[in-house]
Amino acid sequence: MPNRGDDELERSLLEVQALIETTVALHRSRSREEELITVLPQDYDTVLDEAHGLIAGARRTIDIVHARRRGSDEQAGRTERELVYAAQEDVAVRLLASPELIDEEFVREQLGREHPAGIRITGIPPLQAIIADGAAAVVVAHSAVGRRASVIRVPEVLHTLTTLFDNVWAHAVPAGERIVFGDRDRAALGRRILGALQASVTDEVAARELNISVRTYRRHVADIMGLLGASSRFQAGVRAAELGLLPPATRSGPPHKGTLASS
Repeated sequence: MPNRGDDELERSLLEVQALIETTVALHRSRSREEELITVLPQDYDTVLDEAHGLIAGARRTIDIVHARRRGSDEQAGRTERELVYAAQEDVAVRLLASPELIDEEFVREQLGREHPAGIRITGIPPLQAIIADGAAAVVVAHSAVGRRASVIRVPEVLHTLTTLFDNVWAHAVPAGERIVFGDRDRAALGRRILGALQASVTDEVAARELNISVRTYRRHVADIMGLLGASSRFQAGVRAAELGLLPPATRSGPPHKGTLASS
């Protein structure tokens, strides 16, 4: 049974979709506003080409909502892989995906990159959006009359999309946590070990508080470093921070060297 948060999210997304459709209708007949709204053909390759150009031209940020309905004309994988890799190296990329569409192999690929895309998972009603620099977006929305794809440069719509994205992102689950650690028990242990590394707790103290041997603790550390593609504990910490895997800091500040960060 969906909880209140899920209902609010779905309502918010439906409101965004309605805003987009209304904006398209309003601007369609205004020649001087044509450059702010471009309705794309139904051919999905054309939509992906537009998205590719938007991503390749971004200079600061790219935010992606990946929760579309698959159709027979869509090429699975291209959206997440080819499009994201078209981004310039110093552009910050965030991908928000629905659980059924997350590409676990793509997440693993990101773990080994120097500048990985941030990837989080949450339940999202069907919507596909790519927002570049907060200045333009390719949006694919579904309605009773079918799929509609548009390139949008209307500031009000972009502000609404960006605000919604930020709110949902803040409460979504980092994909790396599920992919790297697997089940819930391993994830909890992994977070505690990362917390120990973050706090510079000695191996002996960390192993004792985790109730495992030092040898087993060090093996877990080595496994985590391997999964994160890190050559040092410091680099593992950096990668973990980029992927949102580190446990939250306590209100009283960073933990003391003799204790583990709370999970």
